[in-house]
Amino acid sequence: MTKPLGVILAGGLATRMGGGDKGRLQVGGQSLICRVIDRLSPQVAGMALNANGDPERFADLRLPVIADSIEGFAGPLAGVLAGLDWAAEQGADTIVTAAADTPFFPTDLVARLTEAGAGMAHPLVLATTPRSGDEALKSGGGKRVNRHPAFGLWPVALRDDLRAALQDGLRKVVLWTDRHQGREALFEAEPFDPFFNINTPEDLARAEALLA
Repeated sequence: MTKPLGVILAGGLATRMGGGDKGRLQVGGQSLICRVIDRLSPQVAGMALNANGDPERFADLRLPVIADSIEGFAGPLAGVLAGLDWAAEQGADTIVTAAADTPFFPTDLVARLTEAGAGMAHPLVLATTPRSGDEALKSGGGKRVNRHPAFGLWPVALRDDLRAALQDGLRKVVLWTDRHQGREALFEAEPFDPFFNINTPEDLARAEALLA
């Protein structure tokens, strides 16, 4: 089976880290974004970076840089759409997305997402991890998984539907994936959640501790 293309989502505002490109932060002597590239590249047929602003600041990464086509900060779905439009130009059927600030995501991410989407006309799958008992209680007994909307398998065939939804104001990933009967791929969260992402200086310190 042909591998999907990979799209690294780096279009966030990083407000809790003081702004700037969060993926450039260093953990264990290497930037977050380079760790993500190293982790994703063996799993996909090719990669692009979704980022807004001057693309030249990422020239050292030697990846295509694709900007959001939706005005304003529309969240991860805008990055997904940019990735799908880029993939369509490459003649690809699917993409897998990964966040630029999540250095420990699974090395079998693509394989597990693809397996979960088997048999779907338009494979659409989000990564999930088990929700702890405390989290489940706080949520009022809803889903006992945490969905990770920046990590998914997305079909190029639904890009125009996604574009229309974004233009109508939709921003929440799971509202759109549920609309299309999206599936979930469950990943273990022990000894820690592999989709742990860096949002604060405290998170950065935790990542350093995990590496150590």
